[in-house]
Amino acid sequence: MRQAQLMRTTRETDISISLDLDGEGTAQIDSGVGFFNHMLELLAVHAGMDLNVICKGDVEVDDHHSVEDVGIVLGDCLRRALGERQGIARFAQRLVPMDEVAALVAIDLGGRPYLAFEDKLTGTTGAFDMELVEEFFRALSVHAGMNIYVRLFRRGNRHHEAEAIFKAFALCLRDAAQIVSDRIPSSKGTLL
Repeated sequence: MRQAQLMRTTRETDISISLDLDGEGTAQIDSGVGFFNHMLELLAVHAGMDLNVICKGDVEVDDHHSVEDVGIVLGDCLRRALGERQGIARFAQRLVPMDEVAALVAIDLGGRPYLAFEDKLTGTTGAFDMELVEEFFRALSVHAGMNIYVRLFRRGNRHHEAEAIFKAFALCLRDAAQIVSDRIPSSKGTLL
């Protein structure tokens, strides 16, 4: 069973996350940040994983700590749920449209972190600082041990930009984490 549950408490956040990579795409999300809740729900639904997130953060300061720390804990959960990564497809890429926007995402679950976020997101959607999308994916990449490449193929409405990125990433995660063999997907015989 490819599941994980973790808690992390700091002076800035108190987070509990559980996930099941082979779930039904159900989500129970309370990050304390409305727009981010929406993005995490999209992630769970389109990745086909069950995801529960509770975060109590210092949102009176701003949303940065909550968004970044959820990325840290979710990344740690993904790393644990993937285990030795035996049999996974490992690589995936997706181009996903969202109305006038299209996002291209590629990932490698090979155990090494790297984030290439080609197109900087700026401004806000509602009260949400769009720069936090990149911060979330950076924390996720480092703690899950994955390469994540993000590029906006076509720009537009900020909400649509974030949504296309999260949906493309979710589909990549679903595809790359899929069990396709009984082998370690590496010529070295190990990923970690």
